[in-house]
Amino acid sequence: MSKTWLRWLSRFAMGILLFSFIVVINFILFFSYMESGKLHGEYGRVIIAGNIVFLAVIFTIADTWYRKYTVTKPIQQIREVLDQVVEGDFSVRIDYIKGPNSGNEFDDVITYLNHMIEELSSVETLRTDFVANVSHEMKTPMAVMQNYGTLLQAPQMADEDRIEYGKAITDQTRRLSSLVTNILKLNKLENQQIYPNTEKYDLGEQLCECMLEFESVWESREIEIETDITDGVFVEADKELLSLVWNNLLSNALKFTEAGGVVTLNLYADENYAYIQVKDTGCGMSPETGQNIFKKFYQGDTSHATKGNGLGLALVKRVIDICKGEISVSSRLGEGSTFTVKLNRSKDE
Repeated sequence: MSKTWLRWLSRFAMGILLFSFIVVINFILFFSYMESGKLHGEYGRVIIAGNIVFLAVIFTIADTWYRKYTVTKPIQQIREVLDQVVEGDFSVRIDYIKGPNSGNEFDDVITYLNHMIEELSSVETLRTDFVANVSHEMKTPMAVMQNYGTLLQAPQMADEDRIEYGKAITDQTRRLSSLVTNILKLNKLENQQIYPNTEKYDLGEQLCECMLEFESVWESREIEIETDITDGVFVEADKELLSLVWNNLLSNALKFTEAGGVVTLNLYADENYAYIQVKDTGCGMSPETGQNIFKKFYQGDTSHATKGNGLGLALVKRVIDICKGEISVSSRLGEGSTFTVKLNRSKDE
């Protein structure tokens, strides 16, 4: 026990002893007057009334003192900290009256309030980071568009330069559009404004359809496609949401694979689960990047920052969570990456 608590307990004990002494002396005097017969008549009524008033004052002082240190002071302490929280300071915490596990009612309330402040601090940090990241991601393409737009205003310009600058502006516009679209989708998913519309369907068929949408990409870059799709694997999930997952994973695999590389799409299953693997022979990533790759705006390799906005895999992770599945990644720098998705398989196929 700390010296502060020992000092407080000693003062409390001294106060109780003094209070008890005064009350006992008062009662001794009162009963002595009764035995001596001095409480008869007008004088006796004054003594009795005075004794009652005296005891009332003593108990009022004792009650006020008790409330001040057991009720008023803790409430004032909580109020002062919450005022700071209202003003935006989430670093403050409320000190316990006796201790976190003391059983004191105020300490129980303080435990919950401190937990609430800690959660608010985390949310505020995420909000600040999110705004900063969005601002950064929007600033770069807007600066590029502004620069090329200025160049296009030149009175004499070769057609090749004009086409090149126009293409650069179009690419950055698409990047901004993708960023805004992913932010809106992620916001709806995180706030549960999108509810899964589950249906039973052939997962292999969906994967093949998604892969064929990128046919022009792999053909233009001469990327080899390998597939191993097990037939008759059905799942009960939101087909539209899962299409976002496959499109993002396949897009990333093709995006980070150099010309002449290989992208592999596999689907296999056991009795209870379906497993989807998207593998590439691209640049790969470090273990640190692999641990953070599903966080919003995280881009471990800044040299590839122009190829994405760091929201695609965060969106993928949220969709997989909503569909009650799992996703993992294994990768090595220079050797490519393999993303594996695990989903519950439909029981009635």
